[in-house]
Amino acid sequence: MTSTPHPGPSSVPAGQQPPLPYRQLRRSRSEKMLGGVCGGLGEYSGIDPALWRVGMVALTVAGGAGVVVYLLLWVLMPPAPADPARPDTRLDQAVDSLHEKLTGPRSAPPAV
Repeated sequence: MTSTPHPGPSSVPAGQQPPLPYRQLRRSRSEKMLGGVCGGLGEYSGIDPALWRVGMVALTVAGGAGVVVYLLLWVLMPPAPADPARPDTRLDQAVDSLHEKLTGPRSAPPAV
């Protein structure tokens, strides 16, 4: 007769994957050309940011909607956590303050 050890509270049963970490849609601070919107969309979706940029240009050429969509996302998407190696520009600080005025102060992501 063999006994099997009881799984601990942090172990995952056989055949199941551990839960994925909580992901948030945020503007990228590392993968950015203008405001980090396409970089953030790329990090969130797993699609190359260059494809998002091509899509924004296509929307702009097709009728100008790309500029409006990009500006709205730039203001409404929260920024990623600050990177000490890359200080914010004045434009980034202005957009961050506008974002806080529109959506309220930034809160910490929920614990996993």
